[in-house]
Amino acid sequence: MRGEKQRFLFASAPDSWGVLDYPGPSWEQSYEKMLDEMVAAGYTGSELGPYGFFPTDPEVLRPQLEKRRLTLLGSFVPVKMGDPDAGTAVLERIRKVGKLLASLKAPFLVMADDQSDERNAFSGRAYDKGCPVLSAEQWRHVGNIVADAERVANEFGLDLVFHPHVATYVETPEECEKFFDATSHTNVGLCLDTGHCVYGQGDSVREAEKFKSKLRFVHIKDCDAKKLEQARNNKWTFEEAIEHKVFTIIGQGDIDFPAFFRTLVKNGYAGWSVVEQDVKFGDTTIAPAKSVAASLKYLRGVVNDLDITTS
Repeated sequence: MRGEKQRFLFASAPDSWGVLDYPGPSWEQSYEKMLDEMVAAGYTGSELGPYGFFPTDPEVLRPQLEKRRLTLLGSFVPVKMGDPDAGTAVLERIRKVGKLLASLKAPFLVMADDQSDERNAFSGRAYDKGCPVLSAEQWRHVGNIVADAERVANEFGLDLVFHPHVATYVETPEECEKFFDATSHTNVGLCLDTGHCVYGQGDSVREAEKFKSKLRFVHIKDCDAKKLEQARNNKWTFEEAIEHKVFTIIGQGDIDFPAFFRTLVKNGYAGWSVVEQDVKFGDTTIAPAKSVAASLKYLRGVVNDLDITTS
C-alpha cells in the first residue's frame, strides 16, 4: 500500500474476558454485555471466540452484531494436526465453524494445533532437552490436513490462516518454519500473535518481517518479560503463567509495539488486528472492560504517532 495511507482496524475477543476454549464457568457470562463493553471501549470488530460461546444460530447472532455495528472477523479453531486418526474430526469441526462464519460474512478461519499435556509441560521451553516434537511422518500429515482444511475453508469463502500457539507442537520460530515448509503446497496464511510469539522464544518484529508474504491476520498481546522468565524458571504450564499474569494490558508489558507496527507499515500490511489478553476467568484485579479500553487507547497512540489511520 505504498503511496497511500494505511488503515488499521482493531477488534476484541472473548478471551480478554477469560473465555476458555471449552465450555465451563467462563461461558456462563453474558455475551451481550461483553459486546456492549467492546463497543464502549471503541472496538469495531470481534472474533467469534470458541464455537458455542456466542450463539451458533446466525439469525440470533447477526442482529446482535449489526445493532452494535460490529464486524465479525473469524474464529479460533484448535485441532490435533499431528494425529493421523483425527483427520475426519478436524474437517467436521472446521466445516461446522466455517458454516457459521460464512453466514455472518466473517473473512478468516484461524487454525491452530490443539494444546497437549506433553507440550504444555514445556511451555516457553520448547528448546529444552526432552521436549517432544513432531516426527517427519507427522509433519507430512500436517501438510495433508492443512490442504484438506483449506479446501473446506474455501468452500465457505474463508481465508485459512494459521496461529502458532504456546503449549502446542507449533510454538517456536523453527516450528513455524517447519509448518510453512510442510504446507508449501497450500495458500495458508499466518496469523501472528505477538504474545505467543514472544512466549515461544520468538521476536514479533522478526517474524513479521520473515513471513511478510504470508502475514494476513494479527493478534495483539503484550507480555511481561519478568513473569515470562519466572514461568520458564519455575516450569509453569501455560495456564499457570496466565494465572500469574504473564500477559498484560497492551503497552504495560515489554513488546516493542512501535517497532512492530513500523514493520507492518513498511511491508504494506493493513486491516484488522485483534487485541487480546489471556486472563484467568474471575480475576477481578482489573475489569476486562477497563483492560481492553486501556489497550486500545495505547495502540491508537502508537499508530497515530506513525501517522496511520485507525478505526
